Amino acid sequence: MAIQSSKSGAPNNNRLRKLLKSLEGNWQAEMEGYYTYLALAAREHDAMRAQVLRHLASAEMEHAELWAGRIRELGGTVPTYKGNPRGDADSLASRTGGPRMALRRLEVDESRHIANYGVQLKELGDEASIAILEHVIEDEKDHYRELGSLLRGRSHAVQGGKQVVDAKSLLEELLAKRNEGRSQAGGWIGDAIYGVNDGLGAIFGIVSGVSGATAGSGKYVLLAGLAGMIASALSMGSGAYLAAKSEREIYEAEVEREREAIALNPSEARELLSLYYQVKGLPQDDADHVVEHLAGDQGMMLKALASERLNSSEEGLKVPWVSAVSGALSTAVGAIIPVIPFFFLSGTPAVVTAAVVSLIAHFLVGAAKSWITVRSWWASGFEMTAVGAVEGAVTYAIGLWLGHLGA
Repeated sequence: MAIQSSKSGAPNNNRLRKLLKSLEGNWQAEMEGYYTYLALAAREHDAMRAQVLRHLASAEMEHAELWAGRIRELGGTVPTYKGNPRGDADSLASRTGGPRMALRRLEVDESRHIANYGVQLKELGDEASIAILEHVIEDEKDHYRELGSLLRGRSHAVQGGKQVVDAKSLLEELLAKRNEGRSQAGGWIGDAIYGVNDGLGAIFGIVSGVSGATAGSGKYVLLAGLAGMIASALSMGSGAYLAAKSEREIYEAEVEREREAIALNPSEARELLSLYYQVKGLPQDDADHVVEHLAGDQGMMLKALASERLNSSEEGLKVPWVSAVSGALSTAVGAIIPVIPFFFLSGTPAVVTAAVVSLIAHFLVGAAKSWITVRSWWASGFEMTAVGAVEGAVTYAIGLWLGHLGA
């Protein structure tokens, strides 16, 4: 059934205004749902539930865009969202009732939307809008089922009556939550911390030794410290770059060999991958079934076999230039710390100040290492301080001895 038209063929003005008002109301409701689901997802601690809520938010936005498109086709102007930027998530009922009450209210809202859209199917009188309604109603029924699943503790998105799980993004989110935001030791933060550690330790030793040999002569300590800083930074940066690049090149060469092996003898490759899975505890039938599934996609098969054979993946490899920059800069930062006092002081005050500043820095670097290790920050900090103190004392004593020999 089409919108009633005047003799000129244009839609009747009253019918058009009524239709546009209904579509604008639909758009506002979908936008409120979008912001509500996004806000609830942001405060959700369970990664799977958060993923479902974000899936619902994206579906609401898709519906809003459909209504916006039809409004424009009818010559109307897409309205401005008038609701709260966090939708209904900050309402008193949602806040005081907790997450379950918020989900229960959304479930009720979805059922109301379905009922309201059902009424519109009979009243709108516009074929294009009715086609959108039929699509949206089916989606809203899925949303109702998804919210019911969340309330019963089953956290999976539903689309077309089937569960939908974005395995990759969910895995990344669960790993991020498990690590509580901490980067892995293989990342740039690991290179940075160990770069500071290396620079601080090496240059503190140089500064201590030269101070002992020259009685803290600022000129000689500065010269030795700055030269050592530059050399250490360049050495660490180039070393980190070459190591990461070599690791990547070796990985790529091994993957290419695996690719050739799969092409030459696919049955052997499948048997090998199945055995790897069996060693990990998977029953033979299940392992064979998984491998047969992977074998249907050559890229997946190669990725799985390479991961098992090389005990690594492309995603786990370091980026050479990132390792080089983080290694060089962090080494320079650590190296400059023992040198700084000699810009302003000389003699014994400079040596004492440099020792104190360096030992404090040793403690802070050691404590920072606890971000990427399982040790407590204070134990790691005191261990690093003790190592720095011994290193400084030994090199200072050697410097004194060498200074006496030269005298």
